[in-house]
Amino acid sequence: MAAPVDDMFSLCVDPGKAAGGVEVRFIDNVKGKGLFARRSIKKGDTIFIERPLVSSQFLWNSLYKYKACEFCLRALETAEDNARKLSGIPGLSLPHPELCRVRPELHQACPQCQVMYCSSECRQAAASQYHRVLCLGSSQEDPDHPLNKMKDAWRSLHYPPETSSIMLMARMVALVKQDKDKAHWQKLFSHFCSRTANEEEEIAHKLLGEKFRGQLASLHGLFRAALYDEHLSRWFAPEGFRSLFALVGTNGQGIGTSSLSQWVHGCDALELPAQQREQLDSFIDQLYKDIEKETGDFLNCEGSGLFLLQSSCNHSCSPNAEASFPDNNFLLHLRALGDIHPGEEICISYLDCCQRDRSRHSRHKTLRENYLFVCSCPKCVSQMDELDVTSEEEEEEEGEAEAAPANTLSGHKAPEE
Repeated sequence: MAAPVDDMFSLCVDPGKAAGGVEVRFIDNVKGKGLFARRSIKKGDTIFIERPLVSSQFLWNSLYKYKACEFCLRALETAEDNARKLSGIPGLSLPHPELCRVRPELHQACPQCQVMYCSSECRQAAASQYHRVLCLGSSQEDPDHPLNKMKDAWRSLHYPPETSSIMLMARMVALVKQDKDKAHWQKLFSHFCSRTANEEEEIAHKLLGEKFRGQLASLHGLFRAALYDEHLSRWFAPEGFRSLFALVGTNGQGIGTSSLSQWVHGCDALELPAQQREQLDSFIDQLYKDIEKETGDFLNCEGSGLFLLQSSCNHSCSPNAEASFPDNNFLLHLRALGDIHPGEEICISYLDCCQRDRSRHSRHKTLRENYLFVCSCPKCVSQMDELDVTSEEEEEEEGEAEAAPANTLSGHKAPEE
């Protein structure tokens, strides 16, 4: 009962290679579908590279001037400009500036609303797919425009660290509205994990947080006023909006891009004499200390996207694959963390490294609260005899996390750089 290959692999950079290496299979009614290896995959191999069906930068991230291409989320600042901003050191100069791959001379703005793109190709792709519906033109700064009212409402409900965006839902609507073949897009979106009505409500409340759980109806009203389309009337009904909300909440993959991070990776790959290597490493270490002091943890242009094939990956507390964005744009690389044998399921982790190192009880608590399932991965099964307790240290960490104004739900873990 495999999903149609033409759909599931359609957004891969090399669909033939991806389809030759992996397949999507139905597992059971509890886990649903999963991704399985069709051939031997070596540790470190790129399993596939995939474009998102739809993606969007987070609204607070954009408001705080993390400059990214409106289409592909490529970081638009040069590595040096980015380092100056994040460190608070205006005169900072980076060694090896030739390693920065940002090309400001190629950047283009939308002639109507002035949002920025990294290239004419991205500007044209956005215009042909969704931007004609969402372009605000001269109303870009008008607080009374329905789209701006919706964005402001979302920002007032969903504070950093961000995990989702109503603009991802807006782009889904715009894609369908702008395309003549509306059924094609709706079919693609139907491949993503769906939930029961009770689960959808729980997911929506988790995304908004306890404080704002009553605000879903007002958000729905603003969404409808800004984007209503009769071809999508189901999405604009209260229950359809909640379903859309849950789809984005459980399937959205975090995307992080950084010209500075890409420059650092370039520096790491340089072959240098020992003394020069030591000097460069020392410079980078000090730069990150300055950035941590000035900016904290918010280093990247951040957003989320819906990835058709990658969304088939189930969770494991001991994953054999991870998603990353090494091209400084929205292209997701799924990389093997260990050797994977033919027929073996390919799993990612919805938890970060620190969360994965916690007790089985703590991991289950996080997964149950944020993703609404009980994990039965090999690691959890092997630890079944552990006491169902959380250590004092873990309780303190969880208490700190709950005290922060964070929205913890997102479909998959944040990306590795």
